[in-house]
Amino acid sequence: MVDQVVVLTSPGGVERFEVRTQEPVRPAAGEILVRHEAIGTNFLDIYHRKGIYPLPAYPAVLGVEAAGVVEASGAGVTAFREGDRIVYAGPPAGSYCSTRVISVDRGVLLPETIAMKTAATSMLKGMTAYMLLRKSYEVRAGSVVLVHAAAGGLGSVLVRMAKDLGAIVIGAMSTDEKAARAASYGADHLIVGRDADLVSEVKRITDGMGADVVYDGIGGDMLVKSIRAVRPFGTVATIGQAAGPIPPVSVDELRPGKALSHPSIMAFCADIERYREAATAALRAMEQGIVANVAAEHALADVAGAHREMESGHSAGSIALIP
Repeated sequence: MVDQVVVLTSPGGVERFEVRTQEPVRPAAGEILVRHEAIGTNFLDIYHRKGIYPLPAYPAVLGVEAAGVVEASGAGVTAFREGDRIVYAGPPAGSYCSTRVISVDRGVLLPETIAMKTAATSMLKGMTAYMLLRKSYEVRAGSVVLVHAAAGGLGSVLVRMAKDLGAIVIGAMSTDEKAARAASYGADHLIVGRDADLVSEVKRITDGMGADVVYDGIGGDMLVKSIRAVRPFGTVATIGQAAGPIPPVSVDELRPGKALSHPSIMAFCADIERYREAATAALRAMEQGIVANVAAEHALADVAGAHREMESGHSAGSIALIP
């Protein structure tokens, strides 16, 4: 089988992808060569593709997580041996390929109990959930958490990790089918429908107080609703814009004392110590069965189809690319 790499020639639509033959690569000192068995996709990839979150240069290779087997090691590498199963996530982008050289610091040994596809599609989401639940706002037993898109890839992991911390979880989603999934993940309360009165429903559930923290990956006009649904001195984390760009928000919306944050898992993981901490937490969650559902698989060469499926909003879970 010929090794492949998917190249984004310039920011834009899926027509900007080119599937090319990948030339052989060798690891330098402090690096390992990984043959991918599964590659995770994320909405972040769409933001990179469109140039909403620009990459340093184009042409570029997208993708921020994958799992595979170590094929070779560069000089001085002792942490891994040929044949080791590993997973990685975070910066820099570049996982849409058959093989990849990464820094040895980025590789994380993958237990035999965790399947490659599971690891490749759950690593970044588990790390992101850890950052959101423990660093952006410290969720504790009894915290009231509102999770948008609670049946999606990241949302489903957030719901289960929040429940593991003893939180009361309110899940918001677009359809009854997705509501059933969110309930199976442990959501205590459900708000269903794009036209649901989010603020009134949250206030009803919380006896007028509002949520302690809201995780909003929807963007668009939803962010103002999320701010209005959080309690005084609560926190709203805006983590995406699936519904479109976020319009300007008046500072008056943050009274009295509401906090608005825009955490980035890529920035968080740029620090290697934070990366290892989050990766350990993500693997621990996977071993407990807290994983993103693999809703679909696409061949690496069908990356355009995977992106179309992600953008459609119909997929209740993660999409894996298979080299």
